[in-house]
Amino acid sequence: MGRSQAVPRGDSRFGPEGDDSGSPILHVDMDAFYASVEVHRDPSLKGRPVVVGGVGPRGVVSSASYEAREFGVRSAMPTARARALCPAAVFIPPDFTAYTAASRAVMGIFRDVTPLVEPLSLDEAFLDVAGARRLLGPPAAIARLIRSRVQDELGLTCSVGVAPTKFVAKLGSTRAKPDGLLVVPADQVLEFLHPLPVAALWGVGEKAAETLGRLGLRTVGDVARAPVGMLRSGLGEAASTHLHELSWGRDPRRVTPELVDKSIGAEVTFDTDVADPAVIRRALLSLSEKTGARLRRSGQVGRTVSIKVRMADFRTVSRSRTLPGPTDVAREIFDTAWALWEALGVGGAAGTRRAGADQQGLGGRIRLVGVRVEGLTQAGATPHQPALGEPEHGWRDAEAAVDAAAAKFGRAVVRPASLLRRADDG
Repeated sequence: MGRSQAVPRGDSRFGPEGDDSGSPILHVDMDAFYASVEVHRDPSLKGRPVVVGGVGPRGVVSSASYEAREFGVRSAMPTARARALCPAAVFIPPDFTAYTAASRAVMGIFRDVTPLVEPLSLDEAFLDVAGARRLLGPPAAIARLIRSRVQDELGLTCSVGVAPTKFVAKLGSTRAKPDGLLVVPADQVLEFLHPLPVAALWGVGEKAAETLGRLGLRTVGDVARAPVGMLRSGLGEAASTHLHELSWGRDPRRVTPELVDKSIGAEVTFDTDVADPAVIRRALLSLSEKTGARLRRSGQVGRTVSIKVRMADFRTVSRSRTLPGPTDVAREIFDTAWALWEALGVGGAAGTRRAGADQQGLGGRIRLVGVRVEGLTQAGATPHQPALGEPEHGWRDAEAAVDAAAAKFGRAVVRPASLLRRADDG
């Protein structure tokens, strides 16, 4: 059961008008974010079931509009299952360039309110608005301001939980969905928490919920009233302490403004398992292009390039190589990724095993490949050291020009020639 399904809605005791004087933490969650961005881009989709995700036979749903959810479509569901549940839905492959741009605009609105913004993903964040009260009013009023600006400026909706802690604020935004606001007063936290099912607690997945159920613990209140020794016997020391604290509404974590990406990358799951090195090469080139573009958009560079390869039997291996200097250049990323692939000796990589190749010799067909750059630093703080013989205007300038063209005309307007669909490809 997902966290959103674990939090019941419609309890009239909690709504947008509660006492927010002791509740300075906001959790803002965009509603069906990717699908909503697509509807905003194409208003003809309004009111129709829209599903964003992989459209191939192994595709997975990334986002579903509320019209699609009425048919049982959910995120992380196989696309084939979503098609069976809602054959009339509009299925759209994800466009992360558009979602990232919308996310930047959303986060900009949040940061106009307070510098204490902790993004959790493209579509949700925690805010601490204690310092904004004098200028903008109480927390619930600030939440209304945010919701109004997101709607008016971006044509999107969001749901907001207002509470004393991050944990309770996130539960509040879930219960406020879609397009709602819920305030949990500080003196009513336990009244809000204790009727909820145990799956509402952070850290309680399906297995933990089964374990708690066998102990007769089905609600958060049951967990709160249970002897800690009982929890410890079923879940261990660390988990039992964590859940006991949460069940009493205790969550000391502060809103941390800057979450630095540890890595940036992309991966692809093939519609059918592949063994052709030419197909793998084109996939790694495409993923390197995406990774380089994402690095440049984020203003970061990295020194370590890694690849991930998942075989048809789900064996997964990864390899990495640290470069002499940091890069955000797709060509450098690809050259390193392809060298790592060749060294793996997978199947018929580059036709033959190379001398010095990885001695595992994995063999077989490939289900997924990924490219990632790690060891990130800010590009502006990292001077570029030209290599001996490097032209004054090289790949970095060429890719910057591609970025400029893509920003105006779309990423597909300029691509490496090997990624262009050939006539005999259909």
